[in-house]
Amino acid sequence: MKPVERIMRSAPVIPVLVIHDPADAQPIARALVAGGLNVLEVTLRTPAALDVIREMRRVDGAIVGAGTVIDELTLDQAIEAGAEFIVAPGLTERLGLAAIERAIPFLPGIVTAGELMRGLDLGLEHFKFFPAETSGGLPALKALCGPFGHVKFCPTGGIRSETAASWLAHEQVLCVGGSWLVPSGLADLAGIEENARKAASLLSK
Repeated sequence: MKPVERIMRSAPVIPVLVIHDPADAQPIARALVAGGLNVLEVTLRTPAALDVIREMRRVDGAIVGAGTVIDELTLDQAIEAGAEFIVAPGLTERLGLAAIERAIPFLPGIVTAGELMRGLDLGLEHFKFFPAETSGGLPALKALCGPFGHVKFCPTGGIRSETAASWLAHEQVLCVGGSWLVPSGLADLAGIEENARKAASLLSK
């Protein structure tokens, strides 16, 4: 099993995190891990993101990756900060080759068959279907899976706690990305842990 698939199979939901203050990083990570979600995606959408990755890496049991990686610069910055996997909103040949060269688990975003085939040409077989809901939702993913039965997905974008299970029921979906687990800012940590516990109980493979 490839390292990226091992990460995807670690939990049914990967929290997609936008965190502005590094001081919030460890408490949030501990709450998510305690609730049963150990794979955490820190999006590089805030100036604090790299420091957040560094802080979350200190939490026992947490597997911390970087999301919103869009080029070689942000790829290398994320790796230097300690990211254990990389998630990108899209896929370019240059970024894909750079991630492969650095031998880090890589989950690029795709929507179309052409994008997926370019990933296959690079030797990739695991993708983020993004943005999931606004790109046709589950019916679109099912149609895409038809010609590509060996490919595995992590749909992300617009998925909610109420809809996650339907995505996870598809055999080629190993996990989903979810932003609902941690509301903007440092919310009630007990609430975050409970959100994680409910998400961790969803169908997983």
